[in-house]
Amino acid sequence: MPSMDIVSKPDMHEVTNAIDQATKELKSRWDFKDTGASITEVEGGYKLEANTEDKVKQVADVLEDKFVKRKLSVKYLERKDPTPSGARFTMSVLLKKSLDSENAKKIVAMIKENKSFKVTSSIQNDKKTGDSKVRVESKNIDDLQAVQAFLRGKDLPVALSFENYQR
Repeated sequence: MPSMDIVSKPDMHEVTNAIDQATKELKSRWDFKDTGASITEVEGGYKLEANTEDKVKQVADVLEDKFVKRKLSVKYLERKDPTPSGARFTMSVLLKKSLDSENAKKIVAMIKENKSFKVTSSIQNDKKTGDSKVRVESKNIDDLQAVQAFLRGKDLPVALSFENYQR
């Protein structure tokens, strides 16, 4: 029986490229000269630094711009408020790498709500990592593609990707 998994995982290679491009731009732009603007990787995301609150927000804007140019959704990023740290300001930006159970439930409810799909959907939880994914099965591959198109048309708080597509 054809099936697919709905997850929220960014392409980590593209994320690394976006971070590298943003760092390179921070070093080359004149308006970031002598501001100490930087992006460093920390557990679960990135730490942005600059000498003023406005500059650290601009660093976050540069990072989001590079995500868009690499065709990555900015929904993978979650900004925190800038905090003063001595003479500098820091901002945490979390990188969302998984689908949480609340959004997985919303996706399953949306699929079941639409009666035109002849599919079964269920939530698969990974006990080790706490990640969730939505498994969708159907007798017809066209129904799976219709579910993909339906979900792409919805404005969800998470970016979706489809994997483990089996015929």
